[in-house]
Amino acid sequence: MRRNDIMSTWNEYVKYASLNILGMLGLSCYILADTYFVAKGLGSDGLAALNLAIPVYSLIHGTGLMMAMGGATRFSILKSQKSGRERSQVFSQTVILASGFALLFVLAGIFGADWITNLLGADKAVYDMCRTYLKVLLLFSPAFLANDLLLCFVRNDGNPQFAMAAMLGGSFSNIILDYIFIFPFGMGIFGAVFATGLAPLISIGIQSVFFIQRKNTFHMVKTGIALRKGVQIMAGGAPSLVAELSSGIVIVIFNTIMLSLKGNTGVAAYGVIANLSLVVISVFTGIAQGIQPIISRYYGAGETGRISSVFRYAVATVVVLSVLIYAGMFWKADFVVSLFNSEGKEQLQKIAVEGLRLYFTAIVFAGFNIVTAIYFTSIDRARPGNAVSILRGFVLIVPLAFMLSEFFGMTGLWLTFPVTECLTAVLAGGLYFRSLGNSHNKAEE
Repeated sequence: MRRNDIMSTWNEYVKYASLNILGMLGLSCYILADTYFVAKGLGSDGLAALNLAIPVYSLIHGTGLMMAMGGATRFSILKSQKSGRERSQVFSQTVILASGFALLFVLAGIFGADWITNLLGADKAVYDMCRTYLKVLLLFSPAFLANDLLLCFVRNDGNPQFAMAAMLGGSFSNIILDYIFIFPFGMGIFGAVFATGLAPLISIGIQSVFFIQRKNTFHMVKTGIALRKGVQIMAGGAPSLVAELSSGIVIVIFNTIMLSLKGNTGVAAYGVIANLSLVVISVFTGIAQGIQPIISRYYGAGETGRISSVFRYAVATVVVLSVLIYAGMFWKADFVVSLFNSEGKEQLQKIAVEGLRLYFTAIVFAGFNIVTAIYFTSIDRARPGNAVSILRGFVLIVPLAFMLSEFFGMTGLWLTFPVTECLTAVLAGGLYFRSLGNSHNKAEE
């Protein structure tokens, strides 16, 4: 590439990646804020109840991202090819899909909250709090899905600043409302989840300005939901769903094993690590979501050199941030855990500090896997992206959790995440270099 092209690509990467990292950090803060304020206001039982309920949030958010990322990727490719009405049809079909899933989640909240709470393993001490959190979360699912969808389409419509402002606005309002509802108002676990549910509504309200000012190039148009296009949208966004689900699945599996090893104190200790992990993973998700609009646009325009450059920038960013984050987690582990150990429980502190230092050795591999999966989605190659996501989310981590904890106890359980991500990274790297070889062969032909 020419020097001007290199600088242009770098500047665009920095713009999109930095804005999305900030936005995703803000978005993840509403789970972290819940963790902090619930720990302070409701103690270790409240923390355990929250941790048991988090997988349902991962499912809702993952479903929203599946449709949003899949639809927005198709939209971005079509936009680069100057296809006007067709890209509005993609948006409309994505909205229809999201509406169907929202209805299912709401019905689950109305009729299935008790069953889900039992399924997640809540015992008598935390049952009522866990059930309340789950029910309200599911009833707010239409807002979560709508917010995910709009954020991705606004970002792919060339306005990452607007998307970031909406994400941060919703997240900071959640932090403020968390404090008000739990402490001055004394609303307990309901206050925490109510604040979380209001956050996407506030974000949507901020994004409405984008549409009022008529800056959008996509609109709702009359269209049916063609089965093939619906599957294409969901397949394109499946890595995002699996990435979120993997967090939820890890939490469910770890909670189950932790209950047998250390009881509710162990679950509360893991709750600290799980929530911190969501924040760290959100940084890498921000990088991945930042490169998606750029790569999809370059792919639609046939600019393969720029695609490779953007991917390399993303991987380098993952490596640098991973080193900095892990160094901070390792040296300040005791302080970080103490922020959430409001009752000063010695056993909780010891379990969480040890776990933090082992668990977070995975982050550089996790970041690489997340970026690589979204890279494949962005160039309209869902299969390798899905393979990476499914391997890290289901195929490896579930059997490894049981096997390693059986042989090595707590240490084995903490190492499950790093081993899974490392093995997946080997496959992801192989798939990436294979795709490069295929691209060069096609170029020579």
